[in-house]
Amino acid sequence: MSSSHRPRIWLRAVGALLAASLLWVAGIYWLVSRQAGRDESRPADAIVVFGAAEYSGHPSPIYRARLDHAYALFKRGLAPLIITTGGAAEDPRFSEGGVGRDYLVARGVPDADVIAETQSGDTSQSAARVTNILRENGLHTCLAVSDGYHMFRVKQMLEAQGVTAFAAPRPDFRLSSRWERRRVKLREVMSYTAWKLGF
Repeated sequence: MSSSHRPRIWLRAVGALLAASLLWVAGIYWLVSRQAGRDESRPADAIVVFGAAEYSGHPSPIYRARLDHAYALFKRGLAPLIITTGGAAEDPRFSEGGVGRDYLVARGVPDADVIAETQSGDTSQSAARVTNILRENGLHTCLAVSDGYHMFRVKQMLEAQGVTAFAAPRPDFRLSSRWERRRVKLREVMSYTAWKLGF
């Protein structure tokens, strides 16, 4: 093969790689968007609330909205158990899972009906630790509670662990602008891709 042909081969290879990457991003973006608009609430073995920030022992507004939605699902009788997730951030006295558990108990959920997972540092770790809790209790299905844009990745991570997960996104979640919606969904595409690649 002549040396003059080599640049063309490399250009074609790079072009094919870029095209495949764009198709991947577009496909996952579509899946994230489609799942974000689905509420699959139905009876399950447990309700799993994925954590968000907490401030000195109090859930952030986003986390509180997720917890309130989990509480509503619990009161509807869709599951007999709630699992809250999330480890500690800068303040080691509080974890997202622990704060979520305390909030739900304060709202009237029986202490025995809430389990706090308090060691995970990200969504993937939360999914793995929740799976262990479910298995230890002989449970197999869950309602996953988070924000709509997060639900595709959450379901994929739980199902990769062998858990049947149904999306129960918190209601009335609206991002402020079209640009913000696109940014958040693209971030989910990148996070999902990194997980698939093992990062």
